[in-house]
Amino acid sequence: MSNSERWMTFAGILVAGFLVWLLQPVLTPFLAAALLAYLGDPLVDRLETFRLPRTGAVLVVFTGLSLIILGLVLLVIPMIGAQIEYLRSVLPAMFTWAQDTALPWIENEFEIDLSEHLRLDRIGTELAAHWRQTGDVAGLILQRASSSGLVLIGWVANAALIPVVTFYLLRDWDKLVARVRDLLPRRVEPLASGLTRECDEVLGAFLRGQFLVMLSLGVIYATGLWALGLNLALLIGLVAGIASIVPYLGTIVGIGAALVAAFFQFGDVWHLAGVALVFGIGQMLEGVVLTPLLVGDRIGMHPVAVIFAVLAGGQLFGFVGVLLALPVAAVIMVLLRHMHDVYKDSQLYATGGGDD
Repeated sequence: MSNSERWMTFAGILVAGFLVWLLQPVLTPFLAAALLAYLGDPLVDRLETFRLPRTGAVLVVFTGLSLIILGLVLLVIPMIGAQIEYLRSVLPAMFTWAQDTALPWIENEFEIDLSEHLRLDRIGTELAAHWRQTGDVAGLILQRASSSGLVLIGWVANAALIPVVTFYLLRDWDKLVARVRDLLPRRVEPLASGLTRECDEVLGAFLRGQFLVMLSLGVIYATGLWALGLNLALLIGLVAGIASIVPYLGTIVGIGAALVAAFFQFGDVWHLAGVALVFGIGQMLEGVVLTPLLVGDRIGMHPVAVIFAVLAGGQLFGFVGVLLALPVAAVIMVLLRHMHDVYKDSQLYATGGGDD
């Protein structure tokens, strides 16, 4: 690549970043639709192998995605809301027990004074009150949005755009990819296509593989805790599944929260042992079945890189940046790996930077 081509590439990146920043308000439904289309395209391709027309395959996948989203909205979200409300109601009692029972035991065992400086009962009361106030603020925001016709129309339009754009992107995904490949200069097309395939492997390994692992673990944890009769089973399972993006973090967070919830709800050793058994089974299934089956030996992104990318994208470009964070991080990771390989094969690396 010549110096002029490098400068043109750099200028193109700057222009693209400026346009993303400028068009943030209208990009969200298109990026969300592109993400859904990217996740659904392999399923559409698989259905096409059974001699199903592309449009028919898209309809099948699109209907499945719509039913899943509708089920989340109608079933799961209200249940999570009810469990959050239950958690808010028992928080003061949990912190009061910690203040009156746990802290005195720690003070007696370690001969330290914490009660005067750490008022956990007040923290629990303030958290519950703030939680209630937050709910009222959320209702106030919704009320103001509803009172403004333009804002409400904008929300409805964005919500309606996502399924429409998803359908068309799914139907024409392969054509769009082929047209972009045809526009590439012939001299760089092989390299660009190879890097694109590697980016797709990295991003697909995370989005399709790791997300399925997280979802499966969330279902396993929630189902197991529900079988134990835990009132916060769905909420804890959801949090533990999401936290599984970082290895072992989901287990640590989930089992800690589940043990506390089981202790306050049941107060016996058997349910605590049941919680440990549920998370032990989840970890065993993740290592033996879920990760080898859903992710395999494909190269994914490091969890720390994922967390940093999402936070940095949100800080720079808001919700649009969150949607763009993982694809951009996958591209950067592949380019850095390619640069590393070029450096290892270069004369500079072979001679250690010295003269021949």
